[in-house]
Amino acid sequence: MNLAAPHAAIELIVVGFELVGVAVITLGSVLACGRFVVIKKALGYTARYRSLRQELGGAIVLGLEFLVAGDIIRTVAIDPTLRGVAVLGLIVLIRTLLSVALQIEIEGRWPWQRCRPAESGRTRPSD
Repeated sequence: MNLAAPHAAIELIVVGFELVGVAVITLGSVLACGRFVVIKKALGYTARYRSLRQELGGAIVLGLEFLVAGDIIRTVAIDPTLRGVAVLGLIVLIRTLLSVALQIEIEGRWPWQRCRPAESGRTRPSD
């Protein structure tokens, strides 16, 4: 049985994920910079700068998700060796830490912290 064709197809899928990830980061960065320069002139510089950082961070986080997906597919389908899995683990760890750092930068809080709505009918205990 010829395994070259399925591997080639999977490699094309992986390259597709990687291209989408790079495109998302690139397009998101260009759009964020364009908004910084053109659209948000009515805002003050500090508000424009914060908005630029948030939009850039969002584009990078989303692009990293596509890149990680491509790495996972490549490792599981094409190179399922112990060394390949170890390299994938390291790549995913680094990209995850980068994503968490960017998420903290964008939202100003840890990703697992959610804004909880005020509980109706309950009062907070006084100190």
